[in-house]
Amino acid sequence: MDEEIEIINRNTRIEKLKNFLISKRKQIISFLILIVLILISFFGYQEFNTRNKEKLANKFNMLVTNFDNGQKNINNELIEIINEKDKTYSPLAFFFLLDNDLITSKDEINSFFDLIINDVSVEKEIKNLTIYKKGLFNSEFVQENELLSILNPIIKSESMWKPQALYLMAEYYLSKDQKQKSKDFFDQILNIENISPKIKLEVQKRLRSEFGE
Repeated sequence: MDEEIEIINRNTRIEKLKNFLISKRKQIISFLILIVLILISFFGYQEFNTRNKEKLANKFNMLVTNFDNGQKNINNELIEIINEKDKTYSPLAFFFLLDNDLITSKDEINSFFDLIINDVSVEKEIKNLTIYKKGLFNSEFVQENELLSILNPIIKSESMWKPQALYLMAEYYLSKDQKQKSKDFFDQILNIENISPKIKLEVQKRLRSEFGE
């Protein structure tokens, strides 16, 4: 008897499930189609990104090779790579332009700095390196407050580039003969835990030569 009741209950549950699937078949089919479309879009986007990165890599490497072989008019093509906002090759293209003095306009250079910092999804320390390089580039012609504004995101962080940013500010104040401010920044470097021995030694040398410590 119990076995018969169990069979009846099981058949009832199966029948209810069947009726539910029949009544909801349009929604279920639509849902399955949506899932398939999402998967196709996702893998298609991944494939597009992979191919685009390979294309940028080949283009960047070709431009560097051409430059080494004497072709200097590669600015526009490197700028095209920068404007792709790729997290790997946009910074590489910009730093190549900058390091080889292929662009000289301060406004153009700073606009590319801002693009890499604000619009490209670079890794955190690559972003901090870019901020530091922007500070270094601008340190010769901007006012104190502007330089501090550029470097503060690093100075107020625990970035690996923090000692370099502090050192840049210390040297900036030293060049302006503001020795107390310079010393304050040198002292901040020495207070950083696990600081590089090389940087620590350099700071100690500067303190001895400039402040007699």
